[in-house]
Amino acid sequence: MTRPGKIIAIHLSYASRADQRGRRPAAPSYFFKPASSVGVSGGTVERPAGTELLAFEGEIALVIGTPARRVSLDDAWSHVGWVTASNDLGLYDLRANDKGSNVRSKGGDGYTPLGPELIDARAVDPAALRVRAWVNGDLRQDDTTAGLIFPLAQLVADLSQHFTLESGDVILTGTPAGSSVIVPGDVVEIEVDAPDAEGSPSSGRLVTTVTQGDVPFDAEVGSLPAVDDLQRTEAWGSREDAGLPPEATSALSPELRAKLMEAPTAGLSSQLRKRGHHSCFIDGVSANLPGSKIVGTAKTLRFVPFREDLFASHGGGYNAQKRAFDAVGEGEIIVIEARGDATTGTLGDILALRARARGAAGVVTDGGVRDFDAVAEIGLPVFSQGAHPSVLGRRHVPWDSDVTISCGGATVQPGDIIVGDGDGVIVIPPSLAEQVADDALAQEIEDAWIAEQVAAGHPVDGLFPLNAAWREKYEAATGTGAGS
Repeated sequence: MTRPGKIIAIHLSYASRADQRGRRPAAPSYFFKPASSVGVSGGTVERPAGTELLAFEGEIALVIGTPARRVSLDDAWSHVGWVTASNDLGLYDLRANDKGSNVRSKGGDGYTPLGPELIDARAVDPAALRVRAWVNGDLRQDDTTAGLIFPLAQLVADLSQHFTLESGDVILTGTPAGSSVIVPGDVVEIEVDAPDAEGSPSSGRLVTTVTQGDVPFDAEVGSLPAVDDLQRTEAWGSREDAGLPPEATSALSPELRAKLMEAPTAGLSSQLRKRGHHSCFIDGVSANLPGSKIVGTAKTLRFVPFREDLFASHGGGYNAQKRAFDAVGEGEIIVIEARGDATTGTLGDILALRARARGAAGVVTDGGVRDFDAVAEIGLPVFSQGAHPSVLGRRHVPWDSDVTISCGGATVQPGDIIVGDGDGVIVIPPSLAEQVADDALAQEIEDAWIAEQVAAGHPVDGLFPLNAAWREKYEAATGTGAGS
């Protein structure tokens, strides 16, 4: 086949891959790959110097036979001329600054090998195609188009709504579960076939060998490769395959969360002080939603002071701030270190929407909030130093996440338990949380009884706190004595 004019690839299309990633799209989304990325069977692909996460993706490639513009779903398949195999190679080390567009991570020379043979689209059922991938002879992917979220014809019809699909254009239709990292020396084979069709037509095996590059990227002209555990997990397919330890189980059970929701921060902080913890307060922050209460585990985000060169390398694209809001889990609270600088925003309405969609319990920042009223309307509880209209880059560089930080004078580690209400926000070490919650609730019962006695006209002296005589009366009235 000749070099295509356009190569359009879909982000997620197989149910097995979507389930693996933990997100299932409601509609297809796409990115372009350059025609210069096309490779042939028997060729090589280079893993650039200084990178580690080159991954293969076995895919079915559709080659447009006749131009398609605003074609119906019923008519769409008739515009596909041929079907073949493709390896939609990607370099996760370069995803950060081009998240979504995949310009550099998916656009390298040889990153779209196709072939080796073309299957006549008229001779096969698009709902009964199979794609398989082998690495060094081991079968790694095996799925059929019956497992697609979006039928192949839908991709053609959808794309034709927006621009003309021309003869020779290629649509890469997504990869099933099983994609993983490959290293220099590995040999990847991809085959597409129609096992139930007459003659079982096949693309043959598309063969690509990985080589090691020796030319590093130049930091003076663009961003350098960067990886974190999220990228490693997505590249390899799982934390286990990436050699990472299992994610820590949250110390916040539903039962403990319910207790902490009932206990006020004033009572919880008193219990922490009794245990020698006097630095548990995130000072200077208040709720954007008066009367709101937050309980969750900390997901941390750190900003460093603004510096022009550092903002150029870390401030744009898919930076640490965006990655943190994209990865926050249900019931987590994003805690932001902004060094107490309230003269710029540390989040706005778009990121607040993302956090709410992810199920976050709230955000705590010792900086400012942009789009303050819009964030409040979204309904995500945010504790901050108040509103500020400035964008992030006025004062801060988003640097890293999931590290130990300082927020409002308190040290916060990932997984710490955060509780906030009208009195402020406190940090509770997970190992103390159960006992602190139980004792705080017990103290609330005691305080409520004391309040009743004060309301009845008794003087505070000896009653608050309880002396021995009043303690005896309290235990007798509530049945909480040692002998009860």
